[in-house]
Amino acid sequence: MDINTLIQKVLIYALPVLFAITVHEAAHGYVARWFGDNTAYAQGRVTLNPFPHVDPIGTILMPLFLYFATSGAFLFGYAKPVPVDFGRLRHPKRDMVLVALAGPASNFIQAILWAVAFALLTGFGVQERFFLEMCRGGVLVNLLLWAFNLFPLPPLDGGRILVGLLPWRQGQWVARLEPYGFLIVLGLVLLGVLGTWWLRPLLAFGYASLSVLVSPLTALF
Repeated sequence: MDINTLIQKVLIYALPVLFAITVHEAAHGYVARWFGDNTAYAQGRVTLNPFPHVDPIGTILMPLFLYFATSGAFLFGYAKPVPVDFGRLRHPKRDMVLVALAGPASNFIQAILWAVAFALLTGFGVQERFFLEMCRGGVLVNLLLWAFNLFPLPPLDGGRILVGLLPWRQGQWVARLEPYGFLIVLGLVLLGVLGTWWLRPLLAFGYASLSVLVSPLTALF
């Protein structure tokens, strides 16, 4: 991949990615504070400033390395997790589900907003490729984060949701997988299992849902 193409990709995806990870992490902290845990707020993590959420390895170095190593075919990264003391939540088991759900929900909402922006730009006849590609990138990035984080394995949000929904004993069995969760997920990604059986179906559902939600707006034009 030549340097010009790389620069174009970085410029198109930079803003959507920054918004996606920043709002995702801030949403966790905000909902945790709402239900009684002030830990993330006290550490300055309930903010739309992206820098407190950026992990130098997971947010910058790992995605860049994988992008070059696979010619853009495979990307993987993560932000600095928001600290949540589940013991401080007023109803720990129930509230843990809502705190975990806040991140993926924020990404789905952002995907809707990027899809609306794309519909408005095309509806008003804007043909500037950069802005249209940024809108498409915003939809893709947020749907990927939404789908990926819902995978039911801790420490991903879907894993914490599963732990909160299961009876106490079964939830503890799942929670014990957390130290190995990222390694398991990475292995499933590399084997193609997660992409084929989880991400693709959820992405198809996400795009279909966005099409329905934005259709009244597109019909106006």
